Formats: sequence, structure tokens, C-alpha cells
Amino acid sequence: MDKRAHHVRRMRFAGVGLLLSVAGLAGVLYNLDLDELEKSGKQRKGVHQLDASSESNEKFQGRSIHVIGAGEDKRIVAEGEQEIELVETGTSSVPYFPRVLHLPSSGSRDADGITPNTAANPGNVRNEEEYSLVGLGIRTVSIFSIQVYVLGFYVRTTDLSTLQAELIHHINSAASTLVPGEKNELKEHLTDPTKSTEIWEHILRDTNIKSAWRVVPTRNTDFAHLRDGWITGIKKGTQAASAALKAKSQGTAPVESEYETEEFGDSVKKFKDIFTAGGRAPKGSTVMLLRNGAGALDVLFHEPSKTKGMEKLGTVTDPRVGRLIWMGYLAGKNVSSEAARQGVANGCLALSARPVGSVETRVI
Repeated sequence: MDKRAHHVRRMRFAGVGLLLSVAGLAGVLYNLDLDELEKSGKQRKGVHQLDASSESNEKFQGRSIHVIGAGEDKRIVAEGEQEIELVETGTSSVPYFPRVLHLPSSGSRDADGITPNTAANPGNVRNEEEYSLVGLGIRTVSIFSIQVYVLGFYVRTTDLSTLQAELIHHINSAASTLVPGEKNELKEHLTDPTKSTEIWEHILRDTNIKSAWRVVPTRNTDFAHLRDGWITGIKKGTQAASAALKAKSQGTAPVESEYETEEFGDSVKKFKDIFTAGGRAPKGSTVMLLRNGAGALDVLFHEPSKTKGMEKLGTVTDPRVGRLIWMGYLAGKNVSSEAARQGVANGCLALSARPVGSVETRVI
């Protein structure tokens, strides 16, 4: 009997070892950038380089990169008719993000993406508004920390002072800026599961701040994979909201969550339908999730290999959908990208260190 038990244990250990080996191999294969591997192999005559090529690091959207200065004062710009100031992301797959974006005013574009000049925007043929980068990070998956995409959180530049005031007054309602000890408290709140939920729920529900997530895949993927990640985040958010309500209503009649309605289900379906089956999102392409002051969500897409520029895929007017996606990155216990949450928190600290109303466009 002991001998048989010994053999059974050995078989189990062998089986577990085999499964871990297969999982590890699958992780390594998934993490390879085959396009880059092929290029590198040709360039270096069989010597495989898994990192991005130096050429890709010297370009941004086809523009040459120029570094000015060094240290904290270093500036990285993409040269052209108008220089684009860049921020390093920390990964060679997508090495740079723009410090400032110009995005369409929500709901202002016609079918071709062009809006004629208006009295409110003379000379601005695309009705674009300026957004400033608050923070960024890399989304990874699995125990192997496989990079999926780089994402950055942008706020409309004219709304930065509103965000700044909300953050400062969350800690000290009478303050116009935060001192070092108060900044540490704000950082703790922005990364605490409960406090971060309170902060961002209030900002997303009760202010008219416009914001956006810029998402750039680090490898070739498709709309379905990106969509499924956001849908998973929405489901986690609805479950958390329902659990919180049940905890509060112990001993009383259960209260229905705002997400347990047919209308919300229809809105989530509309969001899913925006991402057409088979739609590709190649490495380096850009998905923009743009949330206006009322909470409506525009989904924009740009593929560098195509010349038609940013394409609007669709809109969801229900503010609950965008709010849950934003909360999935910014608040709660398990966010979709802890690196992005930390990056945004650091940008928020930089805002809170300045007097209210004195915000510059350079946040990070």
C-alpha cells in the first residue's frame, strides 16, 4: 500500500511539473513579438533581439525624436511642423506617449470627423480640445507579467484646476495646496481600496471633468481581446457595488444596485457592439476612450498604417459604462493595472503640490 501511494504521489508531482512547464512555454511564446523578431533576425544575420529596435525608439508616429537637456529638466520631442513633447513609458515596445493630446469635443464630429469653423472655435476645423497627461502605466497579465498595452490617463487641460481642487479639498477643505504630510495622506487614499473608490466615485459622478484613456497595444491584438478586458472590469465593478449594498442593508429589505437594470444591460451590450468582430488592433495602434462631462463615452481608433487619422467607432451615452471602466483602472482593491494607478496617483500628487488655479499643462 505504501509503495502504491509513493507511486501515486510521484505521478501527481510529475503531472504538476508538466502543467507548469507547458504554462511557462505558452507564456514565453505569447510574449514574443514575432514581427520584431523577424526584423531583428534579418538585420543582425540570425542573432535574435527580442527588444524593440533602436530605430523604433528614435521615431514617434514617423517623426524623429530629439532629446533636449538631461536629468529632471530633460525634454523629449518629436520633430515636425509642430513639436510633440513626449514622455517615456518604461517599455521599448511602446517607448513614448505624448504629454499633450488634442481630441475632438464629444459629440461634435460628423460622419467624416470634420466640423466647420464655428464662432466658439474659429479656425478649429476639428473642434479639438487639449488634454494633458496625468499618469501612465503598463497593463500586464498572468504570473509572467506579460505586457498587453500601455495606457495613459489624460484630463482636459481646462479641467485640471477642477481636479486639483477636488484632490486638495479631499484632504483639507480649507487648503489651497498640500504640504508634504498631507501629500502622503493623499497618496495613501488614492491607493487604498476604500478611499480611492470614494475619491473617484465623487469626481466621476459630481464634476464635469472631461478625461480620456489612451491605450496602445505592445503586441498585435484585436478588438475582442481589448473589449473582453473592459467587460471583465465592468462585471467586477457591478459585483462590488452589489456586495456593498448588501452589506449596508443587513437586516433590512435588499436594495437593487443601479447596475441591476435592463437599461444598464442594454448599454453594456451597446459598448460591446462597438468593437466589430475581427477588428484588428496592431502593435502601436491607438484606442481612445473619451469620457465627456456628462459621462458619455466615445471610442476612437487610429492605426498608423492607415492615413485616415482617428476614427470614431461609436458612443455610449449611459454614464455608468464609462464610470465603471475608469473605476477599474483607478479605484478598488484589484485594479486592471496597478502601474497605471500608481502613475496617476503620482500625477495627482504633483497637482496637489501647487496652489489651486496655478496648474501648468506639464503635470508629469
